Amino acid sequence: MEKSSKIFVAGHRGMVGSAIVRKLQAEKYTNLVLRTSTDLDLRNQLQVENFFSEEKPEYVFLAAAKVGGILANNTYRADFLYENLMIESNVIHQSYVHGVKKLLFLGSSCIYPKMAPQPLKEEYLLSGYLEETNEPYAIAKIAGIKLCENYRRQYGCDFISAMPCNLYGPNDNYDLQNSHVIPALIRKIKSAKDGNAETVEVWGTGNPLREFLHVDDLASASIYLIKNYSEEQFINVGSSEEISIAELAKLIKEIIGYKGTVVFDTSKPDGTPRKVMNSAKLKSLGWKPQISLSEGLKRVISLEQLLG
Repeated sequence: MEKSSKIFVAGHRGMVGSAIVRKLQAEKYTNLVLRTSTDLDLRNQLQVENFFSEEKPEYVFLAAAKVGGILANNTYRADFLYENLMIESNVIHQSYVHGVKKLLFLGSSCIYPKMAPQPLKEEYLLSGYLEETNEPYAIAKIAGIKLCENYRRQYGCDFISAMPCNLYGPNDNYDLQNSHVIPALIRKIKSAKDGNAETVEVWGTGNPLREFLHVDDLASASIYLIKNYSEEQFINVGSSEEISIAELAKLIKEIIGYKGTVVFDTSKPDGTPRKVMNSAKLKSLGWKPQISLSEGLKRVISLEQLLG
């Protein structure tokens, strides 16, 4: 991938896509092709066909997706399945038709079976039942993996897939109704501090273990994979560091400077006891994350405070 290569980042205004754009720009890639959803509806076959015909990108980062938390995933099940299938199918097919040199499809760790052994290895895909609440989204992401695999098998396309663990960073979603755990904890604890509240309530026991990766590290891994990886097997992208929800809340509390008490509502569900990905394959290629959870949280909380 040359500095002047024509690169299409699909979903460039989302958390992942915007991080990839920042990283490409920092590395002096000068020919980025970006479109908002208003300019280009990736669900629309004709629009995508026309876009590829006109622009003819050489490289594609497919970070566009309809995303949401558990409530949204479970409520808008048909939308999550249909829209993500259309986005992937249109972009991947037109990348084949118009001779894209390389495409990276970005998925999600929710592709793995609910009861798969931990840490999650790539070969565990399709070895059991999916988590019911986000099954449509997971099936759409699995379809994206299989599209890349089979366009490679049938047509020899250099299309690869990467599955990140839980992400956080700039442009995250801080809406308490459908945000993920890190932005939800930051918002709750910051609000408690600003309101001089003595306690802040967190769902569950605090015992579940989770793995987190700063989105800037995912962007770095994505560019590294485009340059250095060319296999049918999708690849996990994680930090390989686990932290309990209780320890995570304590860390966020310390960074924000909240002096009150975190109270765990044990009547609320914990979710999966442990969720960590095996990223040994990526590590063996020579890539590892650079941003520790503590440093990453400091950056995010500093930015969140600046933005209010």
